[in-house]
Amino acid sequence: MKNKNSLLRSQLQLLKPFISSCSLSTARRGQDKIGDLMVSLHKNYVDTEYVSVGEISCAMLTPKDELSTGIILYLHGGGYTSGNLSYAKGFGATLAAKCGIRVFCVEYRLAPEYIYPAALDDCLEAYGYLLSNGYDPSQIIICGESAGGGLAYALCEKLHDKGRTMPAGIIAISPWTDLTLSGESYKTNEKNDPSMTKERLAYFANCYMYGAKREGKKLHPIVNEDEAEDKRIKSDPRVSPLFAELEKMPPSLIFAGGDEIMLDDSVRMHNALLESGCESHLIVREDMWHAYVLYGIKENEDDFYKMSKFIKHCVPAQKKLRWMMLDNAAKIFPAARRRNWSNVFRLSATLTEPIDRALMQTALDVTVRRFPSIAVRVKTGMFWYFFEEIPYTQPIIDEKPYPLSRMPFDDIRKCAFRVIIYKNRVAVEFFHALTDGNGGLIFLKTLVAEYIYQKYSVKVPVGDGIFDRLEEPMEEEMEDSFLKYAGDHPASRAATDAYKLTGTRVEDGFRTNTTFIMDSADVIRAAKEKGITVTAYLASMLIVAASRVQEKNVASKRRHKPIKVLIPVNLRKMFPSRTLRNFVLYSTPGIDPRLGQYCFDEICEIVHHQMKLEITEKNLAAMMATNVNSEKNKILRCVPLFIKNVVMKLIFDAVGERKSCFSFSNLGAVNVPEEFSRYVDRIDFVIGTQASAPYNTAILSYKGKMYLNVIRNIEEPKLEYEIHEALRELSIPHVVESNTRERR
Repeated sequence: MKNKNSLLRSQLQLLKPFISSCSLSTARRGQDKIGDLMVSLHKNYVDTEYVSVGEISCAMLTPKDELSTGIILYLHGGGYTSGNLSYAKGFGATLAAKCGIRVFCVEYRLAPEYIYPAALDDCLEAYGYLLSNGYDPSQIIICGESAGGGLAYALCEKLHDKGRTMPAGIIAISPWTDLTLSGESYKTNEKNDPSMTKERLAYFANCYMYGAKREGKKLHPIVNEDEAEDKRIKSDPRVSPLFAELEKMPPSLIFAGGDEIMLDDSVRMHNALLESGCESHLIVREDMWHAYVLYGIKENEDDFYKMSKFIKHCVPAQKKLRWMMLDNAAKIFPAARRRNWSNVFRLSATLTEPIDRALMQTALDVTVRRFPSIAVRVKTGMFWYFFEEIPYTQPIIDEKPYPLSRMPFDDIRKCAFRVIIYKNRVAVEFFHALTDGNGGLIFLKTLVAEYIYQKYSVKVPVGDGIFDRLEEPMEEEMEDSFLKYAGDHPASRAATDAYKLTGTRVEDGFRTNTTFIMDSADVIRAAKEKGITVTAYLASMLIVAASRVQEKNVASKRRHKPIKVLIPVNLRKMFPSRTLRNFVLYSTPGIDPRLGQYCFDEICEIVHHQMKLEITEKNLAAMMATNVNSEKNKILRCVPLFIKNVVMKLIFDAVGERKSCFSFSNLGAVNVPEEFSRYVDRIDFVIGTQASAPYNTAILSYKGKMYLNVIRNIEEPKLEYEIHEALRELSIPHVVESNTRERR
């Protein structure tokens, strides 16, 4: 091999004095020319797409013969001072063609114009871009040569510090892992290395850490005269990853030339990884020089075979799907479904501009990975239903003429939520077994925040119910908090039946949704005047409206039934839970019209005190115990699912919807950062009609407006008319919108 490579080696040896002393601009031009040459060798085997990640220029290289589901994030070398996108594409194209895998090349900022940590920050941004475009960390291999190899390890160190998931593996080609230049090979291989000198590396290191000052036409790096301080600075693990805590590093495949002065950077890194319990493979080619792999020497062709084998080892052919049991509240939903009814609710956001479907699909692909308890399908077991993670995101669909159309159980078996677009509006409709309105709102806000980033390159800050889409989900988010906080003594389920609104059922399943839009300040002011909460005030108004419907439709006073509204209570406000699954119970305040007439003030007082009485920590814990005790019953747990379905359906019919007229769910004020509100005009919350009753209501506030959505599946707008009249009598100004269609 030595004879076959002697010509190339002798040419490098002749160029070594020139390379060691040339100006930075000359070195940059020479390195870029090398990149152009390498690209030309594989241009017929690779497709190139140029991408901007913020202000960073990147290129996606896709091989014509794509063999892997993974992707390589390629970080080029050049002493942190040289190498443009053309150079990066050079070896990137070689990797893509020979390994059959996509390669994402990054033109990170160079020193001395941009000193540390500019290059590292750009690499982190590029890694985030891959995650935001649907790549799981388990699909990403980071590859770098020389300085790029050091950046690969430094990037993983930074990911670890941020609590992010590591990539699947690292391919490091002659990685520069020690900018203090302390390895013994800097002396022993000084004469053997045909391409690199210690002085040139010191030049690069100073440019990277301190920058440079111009003297005439030349740039001279700034030197730290305090040797001890200089060594301390350059020993930073994100500068010299050889000195990092390496326990969490992903598997490594390291290539090095036996004659290169930086040999010890590879050997010591390999040994440190093994000592830290990490997986590492080191290949040292005798008689080879720094970054020899880039030269495409025929005798070393099996290096690319080893890379391909390493990629297959690190990147699974198919991701193992997660599964989980349904939470305590969710278990009844699959059993209670009907042929023409499914328990589904909707959250939607209306943006300032028409939605780009492709970008929203990309945002969805990213967001679902952050919510493993929502991005699921329902599976049927022997004794219970359970959730299984979906293998891929379902396509976004178009809006129908009405919201919350039936979600067939066959669809729920594929994916238990759906994303819908109509002009400026994106809606997510959830099968209620997945989550409650609070969890659904977090999903919607995170999805829209990701879309804003994809569309406008604006990063919406994490907080206010917006999750970091690159962060790993916490186990607490997936817990069944009912089991955790159930009390020791169960509560009674005994309660009187409530009045049921009736009407002419729409034959084709059409849902009419009417929205009452009010100024939040008007409603808050009115509630304060009564000394009650906004929820109690609006629930009282709805009781008035439902009571009037009963008066007009049931002539005999003796046949009147109680008017009660079922109000979901977010248990996270009383119990320290971070779950994104269902965690609500209910208060059911109301009046009994058989006892006489009630004025509005009297209803407000009754609702206020009933809610205060029911919504206590001890009472709610007892309600949880009632439900949880049934689940814990050893005999019931062994009953086959088809029998459980029959029993749970009977319980749902007897208890589930007979104790109230309809639900009134209030998600409260939706708070978002300014970067979010700038692009989103409106947010709505709609819960589907009941199985046996025609109405349901839901409300939230956003940007100073309250949106009360009233949905029905009957022809006659009985309740809507009475709500309008009640609001008018209470002097609450409002605008009414509806998707009402003309009667045939």
